[in-house]
Amino acid sequence: MEKHDGRDAGQARTGDLKDPWYDALASGWGELDGTGAPAPVVPPQAAPDRSASAADIYLEVQHSAAFQEVRGRYRRFVVPAVAVFFTWYVAYVVTATTAPGLMARPVTGSVNVAMLAGLGQFLTTFLLTWAYARHARLRRDRPALDLRWAVFEQKREQDQRREQERARGSER
Repeated sequence: MEKHDGRDAGQARTGDLKDPWYDALASGWGELDGTGAPAPVVPPQAAPDRSASAADIYLEVQHSAAFQEVRGRYRRFVVPAVAVFFTWYVAYVVTATTAPGLMARPVTGSVNVAMLAGLGQFLTTFLLTWAYARHARLRRDRPALDLRWAVFEQKREQDQRREQERARGSER
């Protein structure tokens, strides 16, 4: 695992601002405050003003080859998966409305083609969800986290430069 600031990326403390996965809106949800009572939900803070240089960082990342590769991997999975699933769903609905005799054909006992096709819809939903999560974990999560770390580091360096410039300006 990659090291950042001397510790594993996955071992950042909860609420650590050095953790790029930190989300202030989610802090306090379901956590205990130390007395056994649920901690109050932290109200969302006003979004900080993003300077043009912060926007430049995000635009630079958006145009980077690494970001385009992550987006390409996403599209190469999602577009065919949606097309296959949508076709399967429309075929089920069209067949149910235009060929009720086929759908009513018994397969075994009181189970007919329509029941199997309906259960197949649930099964394909679960399979698609599993395949999507697996694809994201194996093909996109690590490069996306690396991109997020890169943006976080660029923003941190930018903030440090800005703070140094303010300190120099106040010394004058």
